[in-house]
Amino acid sequence: MGVDFSALRTLINRYCAGEENWVDSRTVYIGHKEPPPGADAFIQQRFPDNRVVSSKYTFWNFIPKNMFEQFRRVANFYFLIIFLVQLIIDTPTSPVTSGLPLFFVIIVTAIKQGYEDWLRHKADKAVNQCPVSVIQRGKKIKKESFRITVGDVVFVKEDETFACDLILLSSSRDDGTCFVTTASLDGESSHKTYYAVQDTKAFRTEEEVDSIHATIECEQPQPDLYKFVGRINIYMDNEAVARPLGSENVLLRGATLKNTEFIYAVAIYTGMETKMALNYQSKSQKRSAVEKSMNSYLVVYLCILISKALINTVLKYIWQADPNKDEPWYNERTEAQRQRHILIRAFTDFLAFMVLFNYIIPVSMYVTVEMQKFLGSYFIMWDDDMYDEELGEGAVVNTSDLNEELGQVEYVFTDKTGTLTENNMEFIECCVDGHVYVPDAICNGQVLSGAAAMDMIDTSPGPGGREREELFFRALCLCHTVQVKEEETVDGIKHGIHQGKSASFYISSSPDEVALVEGMKKLGFTYLRLKDGQMEILNREDEIERFELLEVLSFDSVRRRMSVIVRAASGDIFLFCKGADSSILPRVISGKVDEVKARVEHNAVEGLRTLCVAYRPLSPEQHQEVCRLLSGAKLALQDRDKRLSEAYELVEKDLILLGATAVEDRLQEQAADTIESLHKAGMKVWVLTGDKMETAAATCYASRLFRRNTQILELTTKRVEEQNLHDVLFDLSRTVLRHHGSMTRDNCSSLSNDCTDYGLIIDGATLSAVMRPPQEDLNSGSYKEIFLEICRNCSAVLCCRMAPLQKAQIVKMIKASKEHPITLAIGDGANDVSMILEAHVGIGIMGKEGRQAVRNSDYAIPKFKHLKKMLLVHGHYYYIRISELVQYFFYKNVCFIFPQFLYQFFCGFSQQPLYDTAYLTLYNISFTSLPILVYSLMEQHINMDILKKDPSLYKDVAKNSLLRWPTFIYWTVLGVYNAIVMFFGTYFLFDNTTFTSNGQMFGNWTFGTLVFTVLVFTVTFKLVLDTHYWTWINHFVIWGSLVFFVLFSLLWGGIIWPFLNYQRMYYVFMQMLSSGPAWLSIILLITASLLPDVVKKVIWRALWPTITERIQTKRRCLASEPSTIFMLSQTSSRISF
Repeated sequence: MGVDFSALRTLINRYCAGEENWVDSRTVYIGHKEPPPGADAFIQQRFPDNRVVSSKYTFWNFIPKNMFEQFRRVANFYFLIIFLVQLIIDTPTSPVTSGLPLFFVIIVTAIKQGYEDWLRHKADKAVNQCPVSVIQRGKKIKKESFRITVGDVVFVKEDETFACDLILLSSSRDDGTCFVTTASLDGESSHKTYYAVQDTKAFRTEEEVDSIHATIECEQPQPDLYKFVGRINIYMDNEAVARPLGSENVLLRGATLKNTEFIYAVAIYTGMETKMALNYQSKSQKRSAVEKSMNSYLVVYLCILISKALINTVLKYIWQADPNKDEPWYNERTEAQRQRHILIRAFTDFLAFMVLFNYIIPVSMYVTVEMQKFLGSYFIMWDDDMYDEELGEGAVVNTSDLNEELGQVEYVFTDKTGTLTENNMEFIECCVDGHVYVPDAICNGQVLSGAAAMDMIDTSPGPGGREREELFFRALCLCHTVQVKEEETVDGIKHGIHQGKSASFYISSSPDEVALVEGMKKLGFTYLRLKDGQMEILNREDEIERFELLEVLSFDSVRRRMSVIVRAASGDIFLFCKGADSSILPRVISGKVDEVKARVEHNAVEGLRTLCVAYRPLSPEQHQEVCRLLSGAKLALQDRDKRLSEAYELVEKDLILLGATAVEDRLQEQAADTIESLHKAGMKVWVLTGDKMETAAATCYASRLFRRNTQILELTTKRVEEQNLHDVLFDLSRTVLRHHGSMTRDNCSSLSNDCTDYGLIIDGATLSAVMRPPQEDLNSGSYKEIFLEICRNCSAVLCCRMAPLQKAQIVKMIKASKEHPITLAIGDGANDVSMILEAHVGIGIMGKEGRQAVRNSDYAIPKFKHLKKMLLVHGHYYYIRISELVQYFFYKNVCFIFPQFLYQFFCGFSQQPLYDTAYLTLYNISFTSLPILVYSLMEQHINMDILKKDPSLYKDVAKNSLLRWPTFIYWTVLGVYNAIVMFFGTYFLFDNTTFTSNGQMFGNWTFGTLVFTVLVFTVTFKLVLDTHYWTWINHFVIWGSLVFFVLFSLLWGGIIWPFLNYQRMYYVFMQMLSSGPAWLSIILLITASLLPDVVKKVIWRALWPTITERIQTKRRCLASEPSTIFMLSQTSSRISF
């Protein structure tokens, strides 16, 4: 009796292989059937159900979880501590003064987050309860979506969405294919072809599908939408047949079945393990420079608060050193107070002073900032100028946390294809053995199309050349992954491409492939379809040729080529390969390499995208060896990609060069104007592309990234081969630094002809050498620093032949440089996602390479030209608005609390509050919050048309100029000055005790109310002086806030509402207003508080005006002339100061 040790051997191999080699896998039993005896042991694994949960909270954990998240914020936690201190010890102010603003913020935030989560729960419930057809015991039954488990066989009809990740078993189509759109996953609306397992594609009924006996071994769930590694073991007569499974067999949750009547498929990943659910994971949180400044200011004000409390505590005990002052007859202490240790008393007093002065930290500022960012983001989405009619879409804001960062960008990293260019390829020409073919060539003023237009440039090929020419055309008709979409209703008849040519068109994930196939159609060779593994083409003689498709060696960004292996009707086997010249030419052993290479370089200089085409005849023995290599790699569960790559390298060799193609990718509308504007705004633009150097350089000249006077510096593989990297870097460094020493780049106008502009071109291989970690035996430690120094002194940089990871490395390198500049990355494809996530601000283009970039970006725009308005207008406005908001909040809180500090010197440091509890509570919530919020949403200090026409205005707000320490100190000093004027002005007026006409004296609450009244009016008028753009909303909110303050004071004083006559503020406000001197003091103190700021502005504008202030002054002068009013007017009147 033999013992089967295979299961034990498998387990030993798994645990001994090491983590780096073993990829954890799962086994799926199709239809939940156990494998036959003698196969692998049946181990039932536990998998999650198909329930999708996008919500964050449950009914039970909402309150604790939400409270925990909110109190993780430093400001909220700080105010909670203050509130608890007020509850625990005897403090001068009521706990309500801290508790009410804090809990208002907490409750509003909790309601908002709870409502958003409730909507997510509703959406989840609708998805999870959607009915799905499942095959059980040879019959079709309906199940709710969340009840599907791994191993269930599901039935999907046309236009239905897949409920989980599936492996396609069979379809209604004879060839076992189905068409799918993945728009909800990656935005690609084109129909993609997926393939059923060859051994199961014939099973098309419930009974047949239920009879399938198979297991699937595949990798554990991972979020990459385009990668899948697995194999299926089909048991026939108790013998297992293994077939490879790849991404072409996987139907992802969220995709939709199209142009296919029905399919049968088996569930492999369910619920939160589906690839779509794994992609829900949020991106790392980005923080803006403004937020960092806010936190720095908060620390400063916290230090000021502690200093105030410490000073008052020390002075209190110095004051109380005199027994008569320590315990006056009207305020004797209890015995318990006398017995308490002095340190405990001092600490308690310190906490009490902290509570009294804690309003200097503006808790409501965080709420206002959040509201400003959230509401302000709608201005981008509502902007009609950023709406694209062709796409039918406008700009999208994925995160509003970075709005102001759009006004701080110093480096722009952009992709080329699809971002600067349209990614709309047009076939221009092809070159076969040095002979050039141009479709639709013009001869003697007439357009010659098709074969008549061939070979208009060079002499006609000989008889042997004719055969090579047709082989080239066949290669391009066969070496692709293009699908033919047939319109089914043309005059009620289903047409094929050769019956009604206008009724069919090509679809592919790559626009290049469609352009090449359409180009071949113009030159006489038409690709018809792929049917039953046979590729059909129509030749010049209108004869259909059939080729059996044996293998497809898919394109990848590392190899930069793709191949197909086909068998002709004659039985000959060919490998056709197309790809970048750098990946094809080194593998060529014969062909007219020099002629083709010369034409490729010529086309690249013209800005055309080029590909080389080659072939290799395979003998039956060679084909068998190739099949063995590829099948072995495809069946591997461990390191499949690596083994496939190695197999491809062995197969794609000894090629014979046929020729090359050239397609044109036109520059996007206004791309050149946008780049020029970004240059004028002081931004440095880098183009990061995978294209070859000559093509990318031509695009850079066309888009004005490089100008005619730009001196190009090359740091490429070719130059490094001639000189070593060390010498090349130091040569370039000397060149740019010598010029930099004589004239700094900041002083050099970008439009000046006298200024030598430098542009750097670097390729991926050289960049890898520059970025390589330094080795001890080589003097390469400073390569990166030298490279950065060269880049800093170049107005534009072109990085070509870049891998996606290298793009992110460049962005990271610039971010980490000593200036720490703000970076922006913009792209349209999956290969741009890494740099979009790495940059401070990531922008996705709604292009033709799917929506991966859009989904991972912070903002999305339809076209590159919209970047100009987004940065120069919206970014500019967002920054000046939020910088004013932040500075104003700190300023008004200094004005608010510094008089309280001064008051302690006149009340024996007894912690007596200056203001009433209601005023303390409502100052930041009601009296002064709405005007600054509206200002931060509506302010336009300069007309947006001027901002677009004069990009140099962007420099006025660059480098966080409005939130630098000198500006912060000015606002703080202004706040302290205003507080001193308010307090001592009122104090000296109160020196005359007979302040009212009837000789009645004012008390301490009237004193505090008078200071508070001056305070509210002063800080509001300060905002009035800073406002340049007035609308009815500004007027309503500003004057409405002041009216509300007056009405509330009358209400609180019992004038409007007599029921409040018991409290300490009864009739105080009315009594104050009945005094003539009080009115006079309010007017005088407001004027005295605002006057220095007005004088400072007038002097600064006269002597050291910024560009912005010059424009404002010029606008005001022009506005006085009737003939120019119409040029500058907008919907509302303005006040320019």
